Formats: sequence, C-alpha cells, structure tokens
Amino acid sequence: MIDTSKLIWQDLSCLKSAPKKTVEWLNDEASLTAKLKQKFSDFSVKVISQQQGQPHANEVEIINTKSECVIREVALLGNNKIVVYARSIIPLTSDTKDILNIGSKPLGEVLFNDTHIKRDSMQITQSGHIWGRRSAFTIGNSKILVSEFFMEDLYA
Repeated sequence: MIDTSKLIWQDLSCLKSAPKKTVEWLNDEASLTAKLKQKFSDFSVKVISQQQGQPHANEVEIINTKSECVIREVALLGNNKIVVYARSIIPLTSDTKDILNIGSKPLGEVLFNDTHIKRDSMQITQSGHIWGRRSAFTIGNSKILVSEFFMEDLYA
C-alpha cells in the first residue's frame, strides 16, 4: 500500500508543517484504536498480511534486534473505508509470542491495555498527501515498532 522503505522520519517538532486536520491524529499519544472506535460507529481491522520477513533498515534501527521478525500489515476500517494503514514489526521473542496470535484484533488494544508495555517517543513522516507516525513499544526485553498512516477518508 505504501512503500515504507525509503521514508524519512522526523521527531514531533516537525509537526508545524502538517495540516491542522492531521496534527490531532499525529500528536495523540493515546490509543489510536480507541479514538477510531469513538469516531466511527463501524470499526474493524482487516489483516492484509502477517508473515516473517526482513524489516527495512530504518525499522531495524528503532527496534535494534537481530531476531527474526513478523511483519504485520493491516487496514483499519471506519464505516467500511480504509482510514489508517498500519505496519508493525514484531521480533520473534518470548516477550512477543502472545501478540502474534491476535488475528484481526487491534494490536492497539493489546499494547494499551497492558501497563507493563511502555511507548517510546513518536516520529512523523509524509508521503505525498499521506502523513504517518511511528513509535516503538517495549515489552520485556523486546521492542515492537508500529507505524500508522492516515488516509484521506479519516478526515472526511
């Protein structure tokens, strides 16, 4: 859906250049899943793919792992329209084994409902008119990287 391999990620101080309608989504540190469920009466997750693969170099930099990884790509749908595309990099470790079995359950529900999971600072990027953000979540000794890209239908 989006080629994430060559994106340039910056810290949140670069939000000044983002359109106002995207800033409230990019800068929100709460659960994106919860926010989408509030906005859309019909919210669902469509798993595009979930398979072992090699993360991009800019992703490995953030999670700092040599472990094999599962790359999970999903579309978050609001009223049957894709409003967010998400790509998660999940190292195969004992810390992450339960996460790999969530199926079409939102990853955000798992990450934000466990007080032991800590979120690192966010970064933002832009690809054409699509804005995105990413952050790592620490689970035990492992880090999961979650990147979220906000589609135009989100703002409609």
